[in-house]
Amino acid sequence: MKLSRILLLNVIGMLIITSWWLPSLSFWTVLDDAVFWWFNQTIGDDNLRWTEVLAALNSRRYDILIMLCMLTLMGWASYRDRQGGWRRWFGIGVTMLITAGLVSELVRHVITYGHPSPTLAFDEVNLVSSFVEFATKDQAGNSFPGDHGIMSMIFAGFMLTFGDRVTRLASIALAILATAPRVMVGAHWLSDVLVGSLSICLLLLPWVLCTPLASRMSVSVMAGLERLESLWPLKKDNRP
Repeated sequence: MKLSRILLLNVIGMLIITSWWLPSLSFWTVLDDAVFWWFNQTIGDDNLRWTEVLAALNSRRYDILIMLCMLTLMGWASYRDRQGGWRRWFGIGVTMLITAGLVSELVRHVITYGHPSPTLAFDEVNLVSSFVEFATKDQAGNSFPGDHGIMSMIFAGFMLTFGDRVTRLASIALAILATAPRVMVGAHWLSDVLVGSLSICLLLLPWVLCTPLASRMSVSVMAGLERLESLWPLKKDNRP
């Protein structure tokens, strides 16, 4: 167990939350407003092509594309892995899905604070959905914490722990590509991602990834898969 690393990441998470929570500090409010209005002024008929790109980056198809890219990255990582190949990465993937599900449930039941997205908090804003004819997301009744941010950061955390250098860099890039579009159209405040999502991951993930927990879970899944594979020839030979 890397206790010093766990505590360091937890302290960073708490400092981020404190910097956002203290009433005397307006840093995040100023930054949130500035980022939102900077991007929002670029949306409209005068920049229709850019507006269409932003709308496409916040569509369901783009979400599916990001998921496919994550699966492809894991497949590439398993191909490059000489320790256990695809079986090892199957175990890592199952462990990651279990972790993401537990974190999601914990956040849903523990975090009671919420706020609307900036496109709902301000009047007379430019909505990308008003300029395109396909379905896209540019607002949320409760945008805190950023759900896309949490899931993509969990993915990046696992890749940073188990992957090689190429996999790590690619996972960070995918996390940015998954979260940035929501901020750019005003469906999320910047703090929804950098405070909400990041602090949650800094507080919870180290206890999974910096302890033997994730490694043991992935090894157990891999061992179970190997047992199933060993039984398959027997079943095949015993068929009438």
